[in-house]
Amino acid sequence: MLMRPAFLVVCGVLAAGIPGLAAQDSHGRRMVDREAVRSAARDETHHGPLARAYQGRNRGPEQSDRFSRRIRIGRDGRFSISNISGDITITGGGGDEVSIEAVKRARGSRADLDRVHIEVAERPGRVEVRTESDRGWDDRNGSVSVDYTISLPASAGVDAKSVSGVIKISNVQGIVRVESVSGDVLTSATPKVELAKSVSGDVSLGGVTSDGDLSASSVSGSVTAKGVKARGLDLGTVSGTITISDASCDRLDSKSVSGDIGYSGTIARAGRYNINTHSGSIRLTLSGSTGFELIANTFSGNIRSDLPITIGGSQSGRPERPRFGPGRSIRGTFGDGSASLSLRTFSGDVVIQKR
Repeated sequence: MLMRPAFLVVCGVLAAGIPGLAAQDSHGRRMVDREAVRSAARDETHHGPLARAYQGRNRGPEQSDRFSRRIRIGRDGRFSISNISGDITITGGGGDEVSIEAVKRARGSRADLDRVHIEVAERPGRVEVRTESDRGWDDRNGSVSVDYTISLPASAGVDAKSVSGVIKISNVQGIVRVESVSGDVLTSATPKVELAKSVSGDVSLGGVTSDGDLSASSVSGSVTAKGVKARGLDLGTVSGTITISDASCDRLDSKSVSGDIGYSGTIARAGRYNINTHSGSIRLTLSGSTGFELIANTFSGNIRSDLPITIGGSQSGRPERPRFGPGRSIRGTFGDGSASLSLRTFSGDVVIQKR
């Protein structure tokens, strides 16, 4: 499969490189150097075996070729695209055809342009598009990128992957899975996103309303989810912030090594919400009156709740508004305690406030 080598190498980078990107602050805490993480991702993307074919993009005059094709896919078909270098824009609309518009660009000779091909495979209810090179991954002198503009039936599903490039998807109602190694991932008015990943780029999601689970992650970028309603949310980043707004879910698992995490929205009765960051603050802005059990820990930050928390083990058992200093943890209950909140940070504050 075309993209598998890309993500295998990235896994190797994560396994071997990230420990070397950590340093200690004056208190002996492990801190992640964001620029070092980004640099490592950029180096792997632009100098490693995945993208050596694209180092020479600025050599000589630009050569270009256009590609255009329309294929009947059906209203509930599945569209897949795998690109090496270049942006992908996918928009849902009417009809039962997929429209594929592409521009190949090269800085160099015409031969560089001709060695990169757009391959299209079609089966009933499915269309697959791939960017392929005659010289493969080891071509060190290549200089070609391909930008795709795709329109398809709104109810179709999409799988999109790229090594180097931004992926934008809008108004697609079918199931969507999207991955980029070096580039941002953005979706809007696309309710059934199942997976959104980037290694060196931000992930931004809007308008997800699904009965299933959503997984979104980045290594050296931020993750943003706005207007999200899903059964479960799994959101993570190594060096970046996580911002979840206007949200509703039954389960949340959110983790960052070096970044703040914010959640704004409702929580569900019997819901489970686990938020962890090493060097960042946690802020919850809650709507509604759902009760919860709270476990909150910080080593060098403060804990504050604007909601009245009954502290476990207190003699009076009366609701309080805890404002504890650094190095504290609390266990307590708000309301009927039906939901579960676990909030942990090493060097940051924990704040719970009413919307």
